[in-house]
Amino acid sequence: MKTRDYQICTNCVMDTTDPQIVFDETGKCDFCNNYYNTILPSWHPDAEGEKELLKIAEKIKKETKGKKYNCIIGFSGGVDSSYLCYIVKVKMGLNPLLVSVDTGWNLNVAVENIERIVKKLKLDLYTEVVNWEEMRDLQLAFLKSQVPYQDLPQDHVIFAGVYNYAIKHGVKYIFTGGNNATEGVKPPYEWTYVNDMRFIKDVHRKFGSIPLKTMPLCGMLKNRIYYRYIRGMKVVKPLDYVPYDKEEVLKFLESEFGWEAYKNKHYENVFTRFYEGYYLPVKFNYDKRKCYLSSLILSGQMTRDEALEELRQKPYDDAQVEEDLEYIAKKLEISKEELRKYISGENKTYRDYKNSFKILRMFIKIATLLGIEKRNFR
Repeated sequence: MKTRDYQICTNCVMDTTDPQIVFDETGKCDFCNNYYNTILPSWHPDAEGEKELLKIAEKIKKETKGKKYNCIIGFSGGVDSSYLCYIVKVKMGLNPLLVSVDTGWNLNVAVENIERIVKKLKLDLYTEVVNWEEMRDLQLAFLKSQVPYQDLPQDHVIFAGVYNYAIKHGVKYIFTGGNNATEGVKPPYEWTYVNDMRFIKDVHRKFGSIPLKTMPLCGMLKNRIYYRYIRGMKVVKPLDYVPYDKEEVLKFLESEFGWEAYKNKHYENVFTRFYEGYYLPVKFNYDKRKCYLSSLILSGQMTRDEALEELRQKPYDDAQVEEDLEYIAKKLEISKEELRKYISGENKTYRDYKNSFKILRMFIKIATLLGIEKRNFR
């Protein structure tokens, strides 16, 4: 791909490290224009939104009358899913089943936060523990593949575990912590590739060593078409109906539940911390903080100058990097030198493997035209 002259958005902090970014005549990027023109006009995190959320709650109560659980929440112990539990149980008056998928990488802080929320809100929790040998094999295959999206195996297994459980047990409603306030800027697919089963299977076929017999799997087409239109599964994002200020929510969770904060978004997971804070910036010059901080800028929770100052700081310190490299190598049963070899190897993308990107992109564009997906996807 042809190298472009460096340019950064005049409104947020997205820049040409996203090779597909487009700027208008004022220097504003397409993420910002998508936010202002597509997301903002139909997003009402205010009294109007809360009123609509209560209507949704009443509808769900009627449809699930007599059932033990009204819905399922995919629960990680992170800030979004923790606050979601409070909104669903206290504000909406529903009784959710929390489903947590243990991929083997969560820090103790995440486990403790899960316990705090479950205990205080008196909710039931089901934890699916992924077969570690299969998880390790798939993650090693991805490291050997040299692609940017090293967290795709975890992301895939987590959402597949939650969705498959819901379908298996006949629970129609899935509640997620996805929201426009902190995720209005979708990471470019060059950084975080789409849920492409053909790609995942080809990487594993080339570099894996054991069959994935028990691992939860669910491709995008199965999830978006079969589960939703044939099996009737509904995905609800309650945090888009209420005011959602990250700092205020953190203070609330800390005071109400004794919830413990961590440094960056998704850093409750050791591998994700390594992937976002070290692997992506060092190997590909991609910094996902730009997406997260740009979302906060657009939703008025941070100034652009504050975001730029934060980006001048390392995602996490050098000593923690070395400790994480040591831990990850040991857990994956490889040497630290072998892990570094994968990081320094020749960079690859999904284009170097069998994939369904053209089909999935067409599907996402249709979903965008229908208003199902509002975030920018080229």
